[in-house]
Amino acid sequence: MTWRLFRVWQRNRDSHRKYFWASLVGNLGEPLLYLFAFGYGLGSYIGRIHGQSYLEYIAPGLLVSTAMFAASFECTYGSFARMVHQKTYEAILATPLSLEEIVFGDIAWGTTKALLNSLSMLLLLGFLGLLVHPSALLLPVALLSIGLLFSALAILATAIAKNYEFFNYYFTLLISPMFFFSGIFFPLDAFPPWVKTVSLFLPMTYAVDLARALVAGIWSPRLLVDLLALLTPALFAGLLAARLIRRRLIP
Repeated sequence: MTWRLFRVWQRNRDSHRKYFWASLVGNLGEPLLYLFAFGYGLGSYIGRIHGQSYLEYIAPGLLVSTAMFAASFECTYGSFARMVHQKTYEAILATPLSLEEIVFGDIAWGTTKALLNSLSMLLLLGFLGLLVHPSALLLPVALLSIGLLFSALAILATAIAKNYEFFNYYFTLLISPMFFFSGIFFPLDAFPPWVKTVSLFLPMTYAVDLARALVAGIWSPRLLVDLLALLTPALFAGLLAARLIRRRLIP
């Protein structure tokens, strides 16, 4: 696997240009809705959590959820269309690129799209005065890691998907639980102990923890644990996805 994977990234970028604004609105609209409806509306009744307003509490989690959803949609529906219906993968295989380069090129594009969408959210949080600590400058690094992980997980789901309906299982059984049970909206202590235990196996929990620490200006060795909890499964998911797609496309 070489730098040629960025040719796949470049192909996807060029194809995406005319859909950029529609895609941005689609991926950014829902987190913004949660931010204002929950942060200002529900927040006026909840009060403070851990010394923060409810808006300040949910903002980091909604930021990383933007990256999660953007990467997940791109590398499920988008990658499936390229692989199955458009036959883009098979066409690129006729060039010197390897299948691994195609898969990781798609993952790189999903990561980029996640970063672009979440940076828009990041700018809004800065405009609202929610980013006051210098450590917030490292949030793009965290968003890249989150985008990489969820792009790899999504393309792993794509590798075994038979049709678009399969992704209903992926989003309902994996993505939605991570959105609601990873500490975005409420502290995990508010849930029963078994939910807190399950949350330790959800990568989104570590993504929220990392973003919240950077926004609050908290430095601790736990940040490295959070980062490793994102990057390690991303590598394994990407390699496994490439292997499964190879079996699928090359008998």
